[in-house]
Amino acid sequence: MTAVEPSMRPIRTAVIGVGAMGRNPVRLHHNLPETELMAIADADVATGEAISRQHGVKVYTDYCAMLDAEPVEAVSICVPTTLHLEVASEAIQRGIHVLIEKPIAATVEEGQTLIDQAHAHDVVCMVGHVERFNPAVVELKRRLQQGELGRIFEIVARRKGPFPRRIRDVGVVIDLAAHDLDIMWYLTNAEVTRVYAETAQRVHESREDMLSGLLRFADDTVGVLDINWLTPTKIRELSVIGERGMFQVNYVTQDLFFFENAEAGEGWDTLSILRGVAEGRMIRHMVEKKEPLRTEIESFIATVRGQDVPIVNGEDGLRALRLAQAIVQSGLENRPIDMGV
Repeated sequence: MTAVEPSMRPIRTAVIGVGAMGRNPVRLHHNLPETELMAIADADVATGEAISRQHGVKVYTDYCAMLDAEPVEAVSICVPTTLHLEVASEAIQRGIHVLIEKPIAATVEEGQTLIDQAHAHDVVCMVGHVERFNPAVVELKRRLQQGELGRIFEIVARRKGPFPRRIRDVGVVIDLAAHDLDIMWYLTNAEVTRVYAETAQRVHESREDMLSGLLRFADDTVGVLDINWLTPTKIRELSVIGERGMFQVNYVTQDLFFFENAEAGEGWDTLSILRGVAEGRMIRHMVEKKEPLRTEIESFIATVRGQDVPIVNGEDGLRALRLAQAIVQSGLENRPIDMGV
């Protein structure tokens, strides 16, 4: 990877797609001292001009014209999923580093194409699985690595909320469950060997909007997905159950709790199993609150400078997409899918 020389000079950036998903990246690229926002691009004239006026930045309706005219070194891509291959390829082929909003692409094949292109042109290809940068998740990962939970038995993800009218090209699995698929791998470092899903379409015009899913990991951890666009309130929770109790994350409030198993000793032996578990202390761990998207963009820029490695690289994005597509397939075909691991 050819990195931009490390210096105090801001990295020259742009944002392509400044609608619902792109507004916040524009704000951050405009405000962060590490970046100099050169321009934005959006096919919708009214949307682009409104964001342009808000931040005092040049706007284009043709993103290719922007990439040719502006000295951009790195770009955030926030266009609909079906356009990820086209837009990211144009940037990569110009030697521009890319941060692609998840999923990496519409298909596994297209995602692999982007990874191959990034390697060929020696640029950073990072995927915006923003929950990796949630400080509660980062702290949970640290505590799991220290062995505070012992062996992990089960990870349960609940990600629910109202139907987003902006979504047309993907269903709830790729749009929402992909977050939790990535986080489960991040926490376990284990590949998924089998998936099974029950999906349903209730209000979406053409895609699934409800998922109940099961995952089996290579380390024997079980993953449970309870995901939908049918709940009138926003729920973003993750529970990790293991030998010594249960960690619980609230993604929205960035809270991390530990519910202690008072009966757990140093190991999960036969006596422990006979006694079962008992409720012990509930501990709320201190977590310094941060905006995950800001941390994600800061990490991207550090990688562009050669000061870091991608926290979520193209291969990570491809793994999450492959799992999400297998879950969609399982729901449609009413059968478990063997991931061949």
